Amino acid sequence: MTRTPLLITLLAAAALAGCDGGGQTIVANGPPDPMANELAAAPPVELPKAIVASHSYRCADNSLVYVDWLAENSGANVRTDPTSASTPTKPGAEGQPPFTAAGGYSVSGTAEDASVTIALPGKPSQSCRRG
Repeated sequence: MTRTPLLITLLAAAALAGCDGGGQTIVANGPPDPMANELAAAPPVELPKAIVASHSYRCADNSLVYVDWLAENSGANVRTDPTSASTPTKPGAEGQPPFTAAGGYSVSGTAEDASVTIALPGKPSQSCRRG
């Protein structure tokens, strides 16, 4: 019983012994940032558009295509396998569909349409129905 208070006192003393008794200096503005000028001159960062809808489509040749429609009608991400990386497509000159990407990707339509027209590399443009 008498050992417990003595043991607690020794543990508290050991814990306090680790404290540094020296003074600490806190600088109001901190050290100068070496990249301050570069960061001030950098253009603003634009976040990627949010996905507003994801649909799978069955095309005329019986293939499946997966399309993630982006917010503000700013494009669509297309993939032929649900686990593969998608190919981002961008709107045309007028900012409207068809959305296109290098390599022969093209998507015409909107997320609300039950049927869209999709072209994939090596395949002609074909009608695809939402499944």
